[in-house]
Amino acid sequence: MPRSRARARTSVPPEVAARAVADIGLYAELHLHLGGAILPNILFAHMQRDGHALMKRYPTYERFERFFTRRRTGLADYLKMHALVERLQRPADQHMFYFVTRLVRGAFLFDNLAYMELRHTPYNRTDAALDMRGRIGQMRSVVQAISAAASAQPQYPLVLRQILCMHSALPREVNEAICELAIEMSGEHEPMAGYNGGVVALDLAGPNEPYAERIGEFVALFRRARNRTGGRLKTTAHVFETDAGCFPKLLPYLDRIGHGIQIPLRYPKLLGRIAREGQCLEVCPTTYLRTGTLRDYTELRPVFARCKAEGVAIAICTDNGGLHNVRLPGEYENLLVRDVIGMEELGECLRASFRHAFAWKGPPPDPLRRVTIPR
Repeated sequence: MPRSRARARTSVPPEVAARAVADIGLYAELHLHLGGAILPNILFAHMQRDGHALMKRYPTYERFERFFTRRRTGLADYLKMHALVERLQRPADQHMFYFVTRLVRGAFLFDNLAYMELRHTPYNRTDAALDMRGRIGQMRSVVQAISAAASAQPQYPLVLRQILCMHSALPREVNEAICELAIEMSGEHEPMAGYNGGVVALDLAGPNEPYAERIGEFVALFRRARNRTGGRLKTTAHVFETDAGCFPKLLPYLDRIGHGIQIPLRYPKLLGRIAREGQCLEVCPTTYLRTGTLRDYTELRPVFARCKAEGVAIAICTDNGGLHNVRLPGEYENLLVRDVIGMEELGECLRASFRHAFAWKGPPPDPLRRVTIPR
């Protein structure tokens, strides 16, 4: 859809958009990092309890919230906040239950999620005092701790699955171990009553700069994951998010594309191939403002318009809902009130999020019928 047509839409009043989003009822979150998912009030309470050193710099919740959720100077600066949270979540066996149980409770009660894929780099939540082999040996227990916490509250029937992230700043040996762990654990615990948190996919995250010289290594690991599991273990990667992160060689090995907004913006000729492969973009609107990749939500108009024209699905996600202080219903509302999407596109994105979820079985929840079935 050309930009001129997008601007010609009748603007949706904010109160109407808020009511429409609230009425939808249930969502699927396909791109959420454990390091950025935890709300600042949950982090602050944890640091208060442990007497964390940051309490001296940010003694009140209001000051900590401003620090934690402010706009960053770029992707590298943004990723430092992940490192902060990762340190707070070590060791996993002592801290993960607190964080994940509160995440599940809030996601079900306040975000209205039916399904969540929670991604993380397990190595970064192991004991930093150990050597590399010792830390690799702890990774399975990190994944198990998250799964145990995800299964601990049956009163919140949220379907949660884990995505394990390789990381561009970690050594090859560590990324190979993460790949192997994902392969092994994807075959464990076929979801059963009362069980949550199984591993469904392998991801690649981290700074863009190391990608170029290591692209062959990452391609080989994704190929290994697919071949060894017969496609059971799904794949996604952080690629085409920024100008520096555009690596077409990764695309053939991915089931979904993490972010991918530079494809419709700078490489629209790739959209036809992506549509034929049935790949989905995981678009996280507020992230691009926080990292300085975009200046305003309205710059996403051509992303949605060009993807729609080429038949490429988009799932709207938060990426780091706690770090942004913007939850998934808010992401939809921010796009709707700025005429980045209309009600038709909102319904399409909602359907896509369930259709491209790696472990959702069956149709979207019934409350989505209010938006996704033509009147």
